[in-house]
Amino acid sequence: MSEPPVPRRGRPGRDGSLAVRLAPVPASVARARTQVRELLRATDREDLTDTAVLLVSELVTNALLHAGTEIDLAAAVDPTGLRVEVGDGSVHLPARRAYGPTAGTGRGLLMLESAVDDWGVTRHPHGKTVWFHVSEVEAHPPAVPSSPRALDGAVEPGSPESVPVELRNMPLLLHAAWQEYAEALLREYLLASLEGEGVDPIQMHADATDAIAVLEEHVPAAPVPLASDAPLIGAVEPSVSAARIELPVPRESVAHFETLDRAIEAALDLSREGLVLAAPTQPEVETFRRWMCREVLRQAAGGSPEPWSVPEDAGRRPAPPPEWDPRSVTEAPGGVVAADQGSTILAVSTPAAALLGYDDPGDLVGARLVTIIPERYRQAHLAGLTMYLLVGRRPLLDRVSRLPALRADGSEVAVELLVREHPAGEGRSVLIADIRPAGHQG
Repeated sequence: MSEPPVPRRGRPGRDGSLAVRLAPVPASVARARTQVRELLRATDREDLTDTAVLLVSELVTNALLHAGTEIDLAAAVDPTGLRVEVGDGSVHLPARRAYGPTAGTGRGLLMLESAVDDWGVTRHPHGKTVWFHVSEVEAHPPAVPSSPRALDGAVEPGSPESVPVELRNMPLLLHAAWQEYAEALLREYLLASLEGEGVDPIQMHADATDAIAVLEEHVPAAPVPLASDAPLIGAVEPSVSAARIELPVPRESVAHFETLDRAIEAALDLSREGLVLAAPTQPEVETFRRWMCREVLRQAAGGSPEPWSVPEDAGRRPAPPPEWDPRSVTEAPGGVVAADQGSTILAVSTPAAALLGYDDPGDLVGARLVTIIPERYRQAHLAGLTMYLLVGRRPLLDRVSRLPALRADGSEVAVELLVREHPAGEGRSVLIADIRPAGHQG
């Protein structure tokens, strides 16, 4: 399955092949499309143009975003069809995503698998080449996500010199939600930065995604899926965390974790100003990203591992939404708690405060929702709310759920929640929960 590459050529050759080296710039995507389109026209295989151009666009874009290196495009037409190869300088293999249907990224491999007869990845010491073969439109079998042929021909390179990093108490569910959020945010940040000056945004994006890929290769998958709208009630500690993960970080990738930290921080600044589509996320998720990146940097500098824990006070206190009156909660005769989309408590009714063991409802205003969530459920809450902010995942909205709540004295009380979303102006919402003791009638 590993065929020799076609000769390097700048335009389609008379032998039905082409080979060209593309610069790591956005214009290279259009150039790649044009090259393949001309090759198929010259070889009387224009029936393959739509499929081939779509897939070449996807592969060259991925190489541009995830490698940031020069891109080698090669293609050849013979009696069996069209073979295309796209090579870049990143050793990280493409990975399938289990993202939900409303996610903005993550469908590239599924599209590739569903549109070709065969495809694969060949690793080499300085990067990789992704190739595909297509013979006839609609002649290929349905995609099989677990197909081992996707990686046939891959040659494992020699182990690069690496820095041993240990991630303790790694939250697997939160990492999965953060990764999808980070990839969407970085892509939007790249698009917003292409016309700017200073740091090369494509190189920054490639370095940041290299750090994400290092994590993805060694952090186990989340034990429960985030893509569906099923509640995460069963996702409790310790089953959603890994006590210890060994993360061998290639030395050349260590600095990329600092780039990842800076790029996400800059993207969040744009998000808070409304300049990118992705909404700002929760402070705990920001704290998680800083912990993860700085564990790599600290341990690479000789520091000892420090375990992750969910902070009860993550800092930032956003202003209340502009068009929302807290009296609808504070004067309510029943138990009601209101929080903003970032998980900060905005208002609490007197009955709700009493149920949670607080004499003064004001003691909870400004606190994080994790304050009233038992520790074993906090990761599920943070991951679920992250996906709500990113793709609208809402399994706990508009339905009654029975959950334990954490009281002021550390005890727990079983409660029934009905959470609704209320618009509050400027594209923001308030989450309002009716809360009462479980089993309460009336």
